[in-house]
Amino acid sequence: MAPTILCLASYFKGGAFLEECKRLGCHTILVTSQDLEHEAWPRAAIDEFFVMPFVNLFKQPDITYAVSYLARTRRLDRIIALDDFDVETVADLREHLRIPGMGGSTARYFRDKLAMRVQARDEGIPVPDFVHVLNYDDLREFMGRVPGPWVLKPRSEASSMGIRKVNRADELWPMLEELGDRQTFYVLEQFVPGDVFHVDSVVWNKQVLFTVCSQYGQPPMAVYQGGGVFISSNLPYHAPAEQALQALNREVIAAMGMVRGVTHAEFIRADADGAFYFLEIAARVGGAYLDVMLEHATGLNLWREWARLEMAHLQKEEYTLPAARATYAGLVVSLAKEAWPDATAYQDAEIVWRLQKEHHVGFIVASPDPAHVQHLIATYAERIAQDFTATAPPKSGERPV
Repeated sequence: MAPTILCLASYFKGGAFLEECKRLGCHTILVTSQDLEHEAWPRAAIDEFFVMPFVNLFKQPDITYAVSYLARTRRLDRIIALDDFDVETVADLREHLRIPGMGGSTARYFRDKLAMRVQARDEGIPVPDFVHVLNYDDLREFMGRVPGPWVLKPRSEASSMGIRKVNRADELWPMLEELGDRQTFYVLEQFVPGDVFHVDSVVWNKQVLFTVCSQYGQPPMAVYQGGGVFISSNLPYHAPAEQALQALNREVIAAMGMVRGVTHAEFIRADADGAFYFLEIAARVGGAYLDVMLEHATGLNLWREWARLEMAHLQKEEYTLPAARATYAGLVVSLAKEAWPDATAYQDAEIVWRLQKEHHVGFIVASPDPAHVQHLIATYAERIAQDFTATAPPKSGERPV
C-alpha cells in the first residue's frame, strides 16, 4: 500500500513538495483554505483535495475533528505543514494522532519568538536583549537598562508581520493598551542596527547536511513596513562571515532540537560590535522566492529534498543529499505601480527567472562570480525603484511576498 502524506497549507506554497511525494509513490492529501482553492496547485500530484474556511484551519477542535475524520478511512503516515502558520497546528495533530514528526514542545521553538529566544539564550547563543510582555515592572526595568529604540514583536507571526518599533518608553504603554489581553503574546526586544542574513539548511538525524548563507539587501522588516526593493543573494563560500554563520546556525539547530527537515534561520551582524546575533528560526522552506534563488545557486530544490528525507525516514532508509553546485544567485523583487509591468528592457543573459505576479516585478540572476551577481542586483534595484516601484502600507494580516 502506498504511504499517505497529508499536507496542511494556509498559504499557496509547497507544490514541489507535493510533486516529489507523488513521484516517490505517495498517496497525497492537501487540506487548505477555501480562498486558496483555485490557486495553481499541482493537481496531478494531489490525490485528494479538501478545503476549509481559513479560520477553521487553526481553530480547535475543528481541525482535529476534520483530520481525525479523514483518518477513519485512511492510514495517515505523515502530516506536513507547508506554511509557517501551520507548524504548531500540525505538531498538535501529530501528537493527537500519534504520527511521527516534530511535536508541540519542539514546534514552539520554531514558531514562538519568545520560546526560541529563551532557549537560545539558555544555550549560550547570542541574542538581542529581550523581555516577555507580561510583568510591567519587568518591562520598566528592561527599558531602563537597555537603551531604546526597541521592537515589539508578535510571538507567533511569520517573518516581519506585526512588528512595531518603539522609540521611547512612553510609546509602549498605548500600544499595550491597544493590544489588551493579547499583549502577553508579544516580546519586547532591543533594536540592533545591522545587516540581516538568512541561513537555509537541510537536517537529517540531527546532522546539518546542507547549508546556504545569504544576505538581505536591507532588513525584511524595513521592506515590509516601509516599502522598497527586496534583495537577497548568497554569500561567497568559505568567506569568514559565511563560516561564522554556518557554525552559529549549527548551534541554533541543535539547541532547538531539530531532528530532520528543513530550516530557515535569520541572524543580524550588529553595526556596534560586528558580532552575529540570532533572530529567529523556522521549520520550513524560506518564502519570498528565496527557495527559487537558492535552487539557481546550488541546483537543489529544498521542497523536493524535504519530501525525499521524509520518505526516507518513513521507509526506514538512509537519506543521501545530492551533489550541489557552488555558484551564486541574487533575487530582486518589488511592488509595481502597473498591474503587469513591462520588464522587457531587462535582458541580461544572467537572468534565470522572472516573477509573474500581479503588481510585482522581480528577477533572479545567476553567475559563477559573486561580484558580478552583486553588481547586477544593485543595478537592478536602482532601475526597478525608478521604473516600477510602488509602496503600500501592509494591511492587517497581510504577509510579505
